[in-house]
Amino acid sequence: MWKAVSLGDWMENRVSELSSVRPVVEEIIERVRNGGDQALLELTRQFDGVDTESLIVGEEEVEAAYHAVSDQVIASLIEADARISRFHELQKPRELWLEEVEPGVVLGVRTTPLDRIGAYIPGGRAAYASTALMCTIPARVAGVRSICCCSPPPISPMTLVAMDIAGVDEVYAVGGAQAIAAMALGTESISPVQKIVGPGNIYVTAAKMLLRDRTEIDFPAGPSEIVVLADDTARPEFIAADILAQAEHDPRAASLLVTTDPGLPGQVAVHLESGIRDAERGEILRKAMGNTGYLVASSMDEAIGCVNRAAPEHLSLQVADPMGVLRGIRNAGAVFLGSYSVVACGDYASGTNHVLPTAGYARAHSGLDVQHFCTRSTVQLISREGLERLGETVETIAEAEGLTAHARSVRVRRESS
Repeated sequence: MWKAVSLGDWMENRVSELSSVRPVVEEIIERVRNGGDQALLELTRQFDGVDTESLIVGEEEVEAAYHAVSDQVIASLIEADARISRFHELQKPRELWLEEVEPGVVLGVRTTPLDRIGAYIPGGRAAYASTALMCTIPARVAGVRSICCCSPPPISPMTLVAMDIAGVDEVYAVGGAQAIAAMALGTESISPVQKIVGPGNIYVTAAKMLLRDRTEIDFPAGPSEIVVLADDTARPEFIAADILAQAEHDPRAASLLVTTDPGLPGQVAVHLESGIRDAERGEILRKAMGNTGYLVASSMDEAIGCVNRAAPEHLSLQVADPMGVLRGIRNAGAVFLGSYSVVACGDYASGTNHVLPTAGYARAHSGLDVQHFCTRSTVQLISREGLERLGETVETIAEAEGLTAHARSVRVRRESS
């Protein structure tokens, strides 16, 4: 169960085999493309065992969800919404900025929110109300005009309440690859979106990748993962708790302890065993332990190098000098500094986003934020004086490239009276 591993083996073990499900997902996409709503209803019956006449979640269902959820949970969701909104407001870019970089040449950027986005909210093993908040609040803060959510039926009342609190405009009870196809291609009930965000299983991820020619996506997101970087000051019970918290998501969740203390893994093992024994989701945890292990580094520099190679979704720095170690970290979805910066706080209510790249994609992708829901256009304003400053350079390069019409478009203005 808890064993020493090589970094290469651990990284290989967490890679999603998207190719293995591609034929099935391609068939689902074609069924939705050709059959629309009817195909979605049939696929919902086939995969979710739910027989329904409508995909649309109406106001009555949302109202009923509020009655099914405790006042304490509703209050907590409202508080989480406020905290997540506060953090994402800090990310909001200026609508327009302009700077005169030299006399007569003004350059800048115009930022525009997307018109319509779709969010996939997983179901199944848990009620992911927090993911509903994380996927949609940044879009709302960005100024997206229309936000729709798809989630496998039956949708948890808690998730419906979270969607309502976050200001979601449309909710559809459809999950899996068919939901991604519906949001990308459109059906009678679901209008197509410009971008799809949100985590999901291997079928959902494969559908997102296959439909990128029709709609943009956030990034590939697979089973949850955590790397804990620890030294001899770390508390083994804290490390074990963090590993089990991520492992309970999914049997394929992956966890790794990287430490400079050779005695720490054995201490962590004791707490892992007792935690699994007492856990409600013990079966999932036991399976996830097959994707879990530790490695002992000879120095902190070597440990940091391992982390950067792993590029984990969650990185917990349980070391004496977390700020110092942070300076060496280049690849991580979200970083948690110190023993009391619990990853679960980021999952729910500190304010940062928990929709993050997994399986090494943190090398090239950032977690979900306001920028994901905007486009940026460069802007330039050039006066005649500015054109005189630029003109000769532009004409020289254009003519050297053989694009004489480009050169002439500048020359004709410089020569005009």
